[in-house]
Amino acid sequence: MSAPVATAGMLIRRPVAEVFEAFLDPALTSRFWFTRGSDRLEPGAQVRWDWQMYGVGTDVLVKAVEPGRRILIDWDIADDPSEVEWLFEDRDDAAFVNVENRGFEDSPAGVARALDSAGGFALVLAGAKIWLERGIEPRFVLDRHPDARVAEWRDR
Repeated sequence: MSAPVATAGMLIRRPVAEVFEAFLDPALTSRFWFTRGSDRLEPGAQVRWDWQMYGVGTDVLVKAVEPGRRILIDWDIADDPSEVEWLFEDRDDAAFVNVENRGFEDSPAGVARALDSAGGFALVLAGAKIWLERGIEPRFVLDRHPDARVAEWRDR
């Protein structure tokens, strides 16, 4: 058995620079993924991402940012680290975004984590697509685990 890897990909019909920026700037990313980010993704930065609706967050370490092309981070560095890489491919006035999350243990638990991660990143990319293309704030991440929401987020 080889170590599992989570992947997701999506064509987003906006210029690659705009899509790339939406993943760097937490004020933009919070429109479709987490609720709060402590800072922009810059090489060497340690950044906090929070999902206030669930009362959880994680710290990430930014390993590389190649403008318009690639973002590489270590995810959940304090508890259960894995590596996440976004690759952005320019397709005229669109961007194909591919996400790969790797570093899961080679076990049934690792496979389960990879499958959950693949589904989560597919929702993130779908959320980015609908927000960037149509200006609609998706509720995909908020509604993925409705029973896990903390009290103040239950009725939103």
